Amino acid sequence: MMGRRKLRRLITGAVVLFAILLAGAWYGILTTAESRQLGRELVRLHDLVEPRDEASAKTISIRLKFLQASAFKGKLEGQEIALRYRWPDRLVLQANVDGGDYAVGRDGEEVWAWAAEKQFAVIGVNDVPRFSQFPDSVKVVELADFSLPVKRWHLWLAPAMLEVDHEDGWKISVRDWARNAFDLPEGEMHLAFGNGGDIEHLELQVGDEEVEIRIADLRVEDSVNDQSWKIPVPENVKVERVALAHLKKFSEVMLANLDNKIAVLQAETIGQRRVVAEHGKGRLESIDGTRVMFLQGSPEEMGEQHGKLLRDEARNLVDRIVYGVGVGSSIAKGRWFFGEIEEAQNRLEPFIPKPYLREMDSLAAAAGLHPEETRLANFFPELFHCTGFALHGNATVGGRMYHGRVLDYLRGLGLEQNAVVMVMQPDEGNAWVNVGYAGFIGSVTAMNEKHLAIGEMGGRGEGDWDGKPMAQLMREVMEKADTIDEAVKIMRESPRTCVYYYVISDAKTKRAVGIKATPDLFEEVWSGESHPQLTDPVEDTVLMSSGDRYKELVKRVKGQWGKFDEGSARDLMSRPVCMTSNIQSVLFAPDTLDFWVANADSDHVASETRYTKYNLDELLGRMKAGELTKAE
Repeated sequence: MMGRRKLRRLITGAVVLFAILLAGAWYGILTTAESRQLGRELVRLHDLVEPRDEASAKTISIRLKFLQASAFKGKLEGQEIALRYRWPDRLVLQANVDGGDYAVGRDGEEVWAWAAEKQFAVIGVNDVPRFSQFPDSVKVVELADFSLPVKRWHLWLAPAMLEVDHEDGWKISVRDWARNAFDLPEGEMHLAFGNGGDIEHLELQVGDEEVEIRIADLRVEDSVNDQSWKIPVPENVKVERVALAHLKKFSEVMLANLDNKIAVLQAETIGQRRVVAEHGKGRLESIDGTRVMFLQGSPEEMGEQHGKLLRDEARNLVDRIVYGVGVGSSIAKGRWFFGEIEEAQNRLEPFIPKPYLREMDSLAAAAGLHPEETRLANFFPELFHCTGFALHGNATVGGRMYHGRVLDYLRGLGLEQNAVVMVMQPDEGNAWVNVGYAGFIGSVTAMNEKHLAIGEMGGRGEGDWDGKPMAQLMREVMEKADTIDEAVKIMRESPRTCVYYYVISDAKTKRAVGIKATPDLFEEVWSGESHPQLTDPVEDTVLMSSGDRYKELVKRVKGQWGKFDEGSARDLMSRPVCMTSNIQSVLFAPDTLDFWVANADSDHVASETRYTKYNLDELLGRMKAGELTKAE
């Protein structure tokens, strides 16, 4: 009699054999000759790009021209890229952008970048500190071998998942069952082959995104030249050694930014208020679908509350501004960003009130950031191109005061998804509202409880850093000034940086002033006054912008003069007064302490999105009373 163990083996073997036969039958049903041929080609390409061992690696050279690239926000359209690659850790990309030759590459554990026009060259290595003032900030980065997002064996399933039309080139799409099973988007790919059998043209459409690439000069070689992977600079060019960790972080931020989506504020969120989180005396609320953070206490307490309540957002802002925008600007400027920003820091710090530095460091510790990261993010040389205005007296209905502020700056690069309204109540000084961004303790848009509002517009003068940073100077005005005269005095007597323009309004005295400030120059333009840069003054207004935007602003104000209310004042900030880079638009009514805030989303500039109304008195009242409870 057959033993139980043998019987189990026999049954198991029969089940496995049946499963194999069944899988084979279904494989034959679900596949076609064309899809099986495609599967074999995909496996062959996989083995070429990611071979099984280094001895099998080939050097691949190819030239790509992007005919269409909406998936990359159009930034690659018309560009040609030459690529040379060898698994597991060698790569060179070369391109000509706006007449300049650029190249980036990886040679084992080194990563380099070269801009020929700027004569700028850097190599990222592991023995350089991330921050020059902290020799112990060396961070060893291990770069992974290049790998494809799919495993080799996955590709044997491709014939069953893909539908292939092989009549005119290859038209490839995902079968409905596979798309539903794996939650894949609709899309298709078109491949065209040349006489040699190589792909010459590729079109890919996934949803609304399209990429069309022409492929030329494809070569696959066994030989390898170690010198061909080195940075291609002339002997007279200095190659700067920088922290490899910075270059790695930059690449991660840029890849993440390709999927940078900011949702549209929905009407149904209006009227919804809840406490999201609390820490010490501070808390984070969701009001009408927007973030409002309440900070209170000493600099250390406020910094800790900020870092704890908006930890992820503060880290995200540092990544995108310091490592994304900052490092990315190095090639355009022809100067390594960290060298430039650390020079600015050395010259700025002696002029910054010590409590602000302590608040930055406390924020960094709470958010899990290096203190230098938070400081550098706050010292980022703001070059805003904006608009500001104040309307009062006979220009408005009932003589109310309206102060508008348009921020046009770095749209789509990481600020707007970290937007937050901060209600600040320091132990010393005025309470105020800072319409700003997580991780940023200074201000560019603000109003205090004394009915003063302020907004800033950037000019030029980058490099004139022997003074108080603009954002910290504006915060000082909010916390120390009770009147417009006190505000002007603080700004006039403070050591200043660069070239900045300001609009300050005071609802108590119904006065407003525009200011042009450099390290050596301080000019005031009060309501209705003219200036060589503001040649068309309007009674009871301060209108500050530049070029055609200034002309359009003046035209609109003259057309509505005497009729302005909160709605028509907000309308002043729409295109073309704002630019396509408009990430924030704010209207203050300093007499009642009402204010309206709009932030850009993925599809609209700020002035075209929903404005959310707040009142500083009410927000301060809730802070003091603590009347809201944490949501379940």
